[in-house]
Amino acid sequence: MNKGVKKVRKSINQRKKERSIPSSRQSGKQIVPPPFPQEEEKHGYFPVFTDDNFSAKGLNQRVTGFAVKGMLSVMLFFAAALLFQSDSDLLAGPKTWAASTLTEEFPFARVNQWYQETFGAPMAVSSGSGEAGKTLAFPVNGAVSETFQANGKGIMLAPEKESQVAALQEGVVTFAGKMKETGNTVIVQHADNSETVYGNLSSIDVHLYQFIDNGQKLGMFTPDKESKNVYFAIEQNDAYVDPVQVIQVDDNP
Repeated sequence: MNKGVKKVRKSINQRKKERSIPSSRQSGKQIVPPPFPQEEEKHGYFPVFTDDNFSAKGLNQRVTGFAVKGMLSVMLFFAAALLFQSDSDLLAGPKTWAASTLTEEFPFARVNQWYQETFGAPMAVSSGSGEAGKTLAFPVNGAVSETFQANGKGIMLAPEKESQVAALQEGVVTFAGKMKETGNTVIVQHADNSETVYGNLSSIDVHLYQFIDNGQKLGMFTPDKESKNVYFAIEQNDAYVDPVQVIQVDDNP
């Protein structure tokens, strides 16, 4: 009887010792905290974590998100296809709206103006360099080297030195890049459904869909042998307008 009790006590003491020593398998797997975000991760790239479970979970979430977006895109495509194939009078209104939405440019500037009038603040942070109600002026100081009547689209302005190219009115940038005829070009959409075009720029300082103020800098122009003129045009209701007739030109020095 005593021998059996001793064996039991010895077995209990042995198990206690084993519990007090961490096993190599338990200590080998540690939860590693995610590293600090790298520079590229701050601009939209997904961070990479060392923990296998965490990475797998994040990957599954991204795959699920892409799958849902893909399904919604397919559903929207087939819904639009059925809408345009249907001859029902009840769908005439939605069909017209869908067609105009797909073919016409979204009125960013008008939506931004409505937002400001309703909520008292712009939808995006602007530079604050412009002033409301400022008198309209040409984007650069320079003589008109080519009139509107010469090409029927815009005018050419010839600055004598390096100059800033400024926006005629506040609005939204709908294009900022290179065009075949006007090189570095910026197009700004305004709340009155008009657009202003600034071409032949030496550099561009704004980006697509940026909200800008009246008189805000769009880029720079430096006259040289290849380019001596800034192109400027105003388009209203799909027709070009003579900028000289729109802007009050002050002939006084």
